[in-house]
Amino acid sequence: MTSWSAFTEEAPKISEIFLRRHRAAKNLCMLATLRKDGFPRISPVEPMVFEGNLVIVGMPGTTKFQDLLRDPRFCLHTATVDTRVADGDAKVLGRVTDVPDTALHARFAQQLFDDSGLDLRDTPFDHFFVADLSNASSVEVTDDTMLVTIWKPGEGERVVTKR
Repeated sequence: MTSWSAFTEEAPKISEIFLRRHRAAKNLCMLATLRKDGFPRISPVEPMVFEGNLVIVGMPGTTKFQDLLRDPRFCLHTATVDTRVADGDAKVLGRVTDVPDTALHARFAQQLFDDSGLDLRDTPFDHFFVADLSNASSVEVTDDTMLVTIWKPGEGERVVTKR
């Protein structure tokens, strides 16, 4: 499993761009899952880095979480509003595991409350998805050059330049 903390060591550039865009969009990302009929679904989500892992939680009963239970593959893309991609963008791909550890959930809820004031401390989580990352990339554009940084586990980052 490639946790978020291992990913940041292997892919510092992509993880920096991902976190910068994540913060700039007030934690909003777009989550791609596969629907029951095999077609893709794109949904907004606010993932968090918690205890060295990328965690995806949200409102109970959502179809995106039903998708992940059926097929754990996902793609998470930073919310992009600038067509010139001046601030860059990034995406991570992998599989999620639904972790039922209530002590972990309680620590997460406490951090969420401390960071945002959102109080879920006494609310059980239907699903607590932890990401196992298998691929990532980022894009940066400067003047007439596009830098695409690509990562796979154990291979580090490589940059492809496009003009």
